[in-house]
Amino acid sequence: MTTKAITKVPFFMHDLGKAELDAVAKVLAGPILTTGEWVARFEHRFADYLGVRNAIAVTSCTGALHLSLLALGIKPGDEVITTPMTFIATATAIMEAGARPVFVDVEPDTGNLDASLVEAAITERTRAIVPVHLYGQMCDMRALRKIADSYNLALIEDAAHCVEGTRDGVKTGELGDTACYSFYATKNLTCGEGGALVTNDDELAEKLRLLRLHGMNKNANDRHREGYKHWDMTVLGWKYNMDNIQAALLLPQMDRLEDNWRKRQALAKEYESRLWDIPNLSRPKTLIGVEHSWHLFPVWIGGGLRDHVINELQSEGISVMVNYRAIHLLTFFRETFNFEPGAFPVAERIGDASLSLPFYPNMPIEHVDLVTGALARILEQAR
Repeated sequence: MTTKAITKVPFFMHDLGKAELDAVAKVLAGPILTTGEWVARFEHRFADYLGVRNAIAVTSCTGALHLSLLALGIKPGDEVITTPMTFIATATAIMEAGARPVFVDVEPDTGNLDASLVEAAITERTRAIVPVHLYGQMCDMRALRKIADSYNLALIEDAAHCVEGTRDGVKTGELGDTACYSFYATKNLTCGEGGALVTNDDELAEKLRLLRLHGMNKNANDRHREGYKHWDMTVLGWKYNMDNIQAALLLPQMDRLEDNWRKRQALAKEYESRLWDIPNLSRPKTLIGVEHSWHLFPVWIGGGLRDHVINELQSEGISVMVNYRAIHLLTFFRETFNFEPGAFPVAERIGDASLSLPFYPNMPIEHVDLVTGALARILEQAR
């Protein structure tokens, strides 16, 4: 019988502790566990950090994408351009809005949506573009904004990997109509599950706040603060509102967001210094003008060896992930849209090679040595 290897190097470890426990205790001592003062405080803090006018906290980045599409008028029969090199939620949120995802291939050096290919994919049914800032490196938002404006398209950023990053002096949320963020368990900010979206359009923000909670014009905190008054439902909304407990977990992390970013930058340099001369291994390129958010540390394994490397690393107790296989070749998308191998060759090549190594702010250097040493040995032996 095969026994599972003891984990020597975890893929991710959060750094939540006393500050978060104290914040949650304060929420539990009060009467409002759902959306209330703590959510509003986090929204203001998050908006200030990004330099945008409005932040709306929700239950997931998927919900943020879905709400953005609905608020910007995407409807059944519409087409939305996006990337096949992403998590499935980018495309499924488009389908949940009733629209069809139209994939465009990615840049070979970064894995990001190739802006030079977008215009050729636009049809009379195209209504929006959803770029994904893969791994924490922003897409070319200046080029995408120009295209969106030329064709009167909405531009919705999937910034699940990219809170801290910039490109060409632009932050996430600055050029998109909205930008959508994830606070999932392994993200740079985490409350286990959660998300947010931001916008500089005040009218759009009000619509998004209504859509976030069933289309109701008052929430439980309003009724607690003001006493009961009849509320109204003015639009058909959804149930995507963040609660005070999640916000309480997020707020203390804002105090160390920049410090943790610097730690991840330093950790990335440690990895890079050890990975420069290993056979069948390459890395996504960080472009000039980019401040990388460093949500993940990905490598690309060539020679058809990626899955072999995964099995060998895991057998040695080193946890790894794949971000991502090209999603157009997953069963649902193949069967729904009749995709075949070769449709988006760059994304497919990256998807067959991609491997995310253990990476988190307080990861010991000794673990970097273990990971890179094992990776080098496995690939050398496979030559």
